[in-house]
Amino acid sequence: MKALLSTVILLTLASNGWASDQIERMAVDTFQTFDASELDWQAEAILPPGAESVLLVGDPGKADVFIVLLKFPPNYPIPAHTHPFTEVLTVLKGDIEHGLGKTLNKERSETLQAGDSFVLPADHAHYLWTNDEETIVQLIATGPWDITYTDPADDPRNKSELTD
Repeated sequence: MKALLSTVILLTLASNGWASDQIERMAVDTFQTFDASELDWQAEAILPPGAESVLLVGDPGKADVFIVLLKFPPNYPIPAHTHPFTEVLTVLKGDIEHGLGKTLNKERSETLQAGDSFVLPADHAHYLWTNDEETIVQLIATGPWDITYTDPADDPRNKSELTD
């Protein structure tokens, strides 16, 4: 029995040491409110031109939970892509079409309206596009956040390298 207990303890300690996806708990030092009319929207380089973002909490570059708002213009496509971690997206304004697969297919999607959400597991290819109005979504995810386009030609970071 002692041998079994010792083995369980050693395996537990070892598995804690092997875990590479350790993240910090979300923590803030001060209470904050965010006035929608005063948000400082910035161009979002990881998405096609036209998207803007504002970081509310956390750091997408670190192994940490973060919350960001993303604003998309009307009729804005985001080509098929994956993320390394689970993401939760909630539509705050407008609506967005969402589909699963390695290519954007407008025949295979579902419409998410203000108040609707989805949870997407890591490494699942998906795509989105907006309809006839500006759309704002809230993204909750774990960093370090990244996006891998299924077709590298769709990656705006590759396009900026070609023009430099």
